[in-house]
Amino acid sequence: MQLKKINKKNANYIIIFLFCLSYFFYYLSLEKCFKGEDVCCTDYKWMRKKVKEEVVSCVLTIILLELILLKKISTLHLLHFIIAYILFYSYSNGIKFDDHGYYNIKYFFVIIISFLVILLIANFIFSFKNKKILLFYILLFLLILNNVLINLKKKYSCSEWKMGLNNTAIDNNKTKYKCSILIPKYCPYKLGKYILDFNRIYPFKCDNYKINPRKRIIITSKSPFINKNTLHIGFPLTNKDSQILKNIHADNYIQYIYRNYIDMNNLTLLNLLKDKKPEISIDFSKHKNGEVNINLQFNKTLSEERKKLEGIINPYSKNIFIIYLDSVSRAYSIRQLKKTLNFIENFMPYHGKNNTKFPSENFHSFQFFKYHSHRYYTVGNFPILFYGNHRNKTNKHINLYFKKNGFVTGYASDMCYNDFTNSYHDFSSEDIFDHQYVVCDPNYSGATPKLNCYYNKLYFQFILEYANQFWRKYNENQRFFILASDLPHEGSMEKLKYIDNIIYNFIYKLFNENLLKETSLFLLSDHGISIPTIYYLNDFFNYEKVLPMLFILVNDRKNISYEKQYQYLNENQQTLITAFDIYNTILHLLYGDKYESEDTKDIKAKKGISLFSKIDTMSRSPKNYYSMESKVCV
Repeated sequence: MQLKKINKKNANYIIIFLFCLSYFFYYLSLEKCFKGEDVCCTDYKWMRKKVKEEVVSCVLTIILLELILLKKISTLHLLHFIIAYILFYSYSNGIKFDDHGYYNIKYFFVIIISFLVILLIANFIFSFKNKKILLFYILLFLLILNNVLINLKKKYSCSEWKMGLNNTAIDNNKTKYKCSILIPKYCPYKLGKYILDFNRIYPFKCDNYKINPRKRIIITSKSPFINKNTLHIGFPLTNKDSQILKNIHADNYIQYIYRNYIDMNNLTLLNLLKDKKPEISIDFSKHKNGEVNINLQFNKTLSEERKKLEGIINPYSKNIFIIYLDSVSRAYSIRQLKKTLNFIENFMPYHGKNNTKFPSENFHSFQFFKYHSHRYYTVGNFPILFYGNHRNKTNKHINLYFKKNGFVTGYASDMCYNDFTNSYHDFSSEDIFDHQYVVCDPNYSGATPKLNCYYNKLYFQFILEYANQFWRKYNENQRFFILASDLPHEGSMEKLKYIDNIIYNFIYKLFNENLLKETSLFLLSDHGISIPTIYYLNDFFNYEKVLPMLFILVNDRKNISYEKQYQYLNENQQTLITAFDIYNTILHLLYGDKYESEDTKDIKAKKGISLFSKIDTMSRSPKNYYSMESKVCV
């Protein structure tokens, strides 16, 4: 190559210049909080800076290796490169300095391997003496590459991306709906299912998954309530201690759990705890890797007190069950939750009458094609769903209104932080759910492409079992329950399908046993995929990250018909909506006809309209309802 003509002195100058350039791009790509944002989140501009930084670093690496091989520079320059690598890809970790470093490193290796391949090809070309044969090889390669690209375009087109359930699709009629959804041309996730599905490449079962040494990690906690030799460890309740209210962030939350484990073999201690006895524990006496025991404690006094409050209002649904899955777009859910959505599809379409497949049921299901996230990350969306706002400190959690009106409330999550609590809300003891379980184990690895197996089960199954017990034990009460999981919050976009069957079996079993009677079910997310991956620079990624899933299965109470409300709900399936509207919809289900009264005036989301109400689609300007650069609703 031409690098052979460079002398040693000039070679050192080139390397110094490239190192300075890479440091300059590193400085430009440092994460900074944008004005008015809650957290330092990635955006498209940040990604472009990051890619430039990594490309320059990779070019530097390639030239560095080539000059060392040509003996133009000393191998000591590699030390400088190692320092730069640690700084760029181990210290600076993506969205925040303490999170998602895995993706920066992955980017680097993808680019560096690509450049190494280019280096090998370049060396081959420059070393080839017969130019005619070389030209033939180049033309042959370009011909093959052209055919490959043409076939890839056909195979990975996005023709089905706009499709929904029941042979429906996004309606972009501009005369009817102001919001017209942009449709991506190519969907590379079709290739990703073969090369990014970690669990397909390395399949394993939870019951065969070796956990070592889980017991030691848990026992080393500083809890004063635990004997270091115990084999049965209880998780402290997170809805009975006011101290937990101060622990807003994830680190503090897990520290609270970690320092308050309880020895389940200490009967004296358990008797002292009374109503604070752990509902979840890990038993190492029966299984070396630990076995999780869940025993939700039915509170008879609470049940009777809430029954006395029933009748103050007449809810549209006696029970409301919300299944929240973090980071799931509408299109992603269609691809991966086939069995679950097939169940929901059974109750479509709405024609103002009972469902033909289940005539004895008054269920009707709805899908929302233009549900748009307010932000493309959880902190900017999640609180809106349950507070009606993400910045107003005076707002109360919607859970409080359910409790005041005779509902028993519950919450289970594998998201290890106090989800609904953030710096914009004064969280009080009134906001706590009657039953609350947050999987907050120090062994939990968080967002990862592989299935999180602990104690012989998926973490997701623990919270599902807690929800199952709550729903059954309070069957005689009006119930409000939220199940929240961040299991899909990862970059491969393949992990979700592994819980499809689990969710379906859970819902269908409740339905089959008549335990969803007079219940409205929400299956939703707050944003689509947002973790930077190899898909990030493709247009379909930018579209999906701001179009989360929303499916609602509504079941009327007996002898009550809401023809007009159903008609509006049906029409709003193609309307631009956000979390503000969902918050008001949940309130509408709770208060029924009293939703329009003065009593609910101050608790409604100001930007939102209930989906049971008439929405003027043409007056909804997209710029007024979300704040982000990737606008797919034009």
